[in-house]
Amino acid sequence: MTNFSTFRVMNEPNFTASLTTATLDELLAGDVLVRVDYSDVNYKDALAAKENGGVIRTYPMTPGIDLAGEVVDSQSADFAPGDQVLVTGYGLGVSHPGGYSQFQRVPAEWLVKRSAGFSAKDSMTYGTAGFTAALAVQELEQLHLAKDAAILVTGASGGVGSVSIALLKKLGYTNIVALSRKTDAQWLLDLGAAKIVSPDEVVPEKVKPLAKQSFAAVIDTVGGPLLAAVLPQIAYGGGAFLCGNAGGIKIETTVLPFILRGIRVIGIDSVNVSHEIRSALWEKLAGEWNVIDQLYTKAITLEDLPETLAALLAGTHQGRTIVEVSQAQ
Repeated sequence: MTNFSTFRVMNEPNFTASLTTATLDELLAGDVLVRVDYSDVNYKDALAAKENGGVIRTYPMTPGIDLAGEVVDSQSADFAPGDQVLVTGYGLGVSHPGGYSQFQRVPAEWLVKRSAGFSAKDSMTYGTAGFTAALAVQELEQLHLAKDAAILVTGASGGVGSVSIALLKKLGYTNIVALSRKTDAQWLLDLGAAKIVSPDEVVPEKVKPLAKQSFAAVIDTVGGPLLAAVLPQIAYGGGAFLCGNAGGIKIETTVLPFILRGIRVIGIDSVNVSHEIRSALWEKLAGEWNVIDQLYTKAITLEDLPETLAALLAGTHQGRTIVEVSQAQ
């Protein structure tokens, strides 16, 4: 019987989030058994490992909304032992045990085969954050903006924000404005941002229905009052691409930016994207849009998760963190 390490969240008799030992018999049913080599850290994972985080409904649960590894057993005709695969989104790490485990069973329809030369580590360097950023940038490209147009990226030091900056730079955009409280983050400038601004520089004392047209578009990971302040500043024909709600789920705004300036608001969902779009975008990230070497990353093991997840919730985490699942003791 194979014993392996898994990071498990439980709520009885008390809430705990800790590394434990499990066996294959404890895994849920699924078409494909994957030996997990890498996962990563996202804000959703931090909420999942937090008491009353609002992400997990059924306990016990293994968080980790992403995983990458090798198929070791399959009941699906589409996958065979030895296949190199990844999973992001769907119910992984939320309603179905996730990537913070050295082995996991998953439905075959969730799996994406990794292209040759695109390693498990590479794919998790992006993870859901990078995939979300790519979806947002792909939508932004439909605006056909000038390459020197001002594009605001909020939550710039986080995963989605930082990958968005790298992708925009890769595509030739030269006036990327990184919004972050970490205004001394030189790595954001190295990544491709033209400048870093603090929220105080963008949010006026009084938010008006329409303001100076300062940005052609915004990729927003924050939501809440910050987004409400940015919408009136988007230029005619521009757009807002909404990826997160770290600052709240409610926005107070008017219809004026939409009907007088014709701006578009596009919601970015990375959880239930069709397999066709998902596979094509992963191929793009592995190829023509590859920015892995530019990203600000660090690697941890499953043992390091509690500290890293706490830093993310505290707002001190930066860039992308890869979890070397196979290295857990």
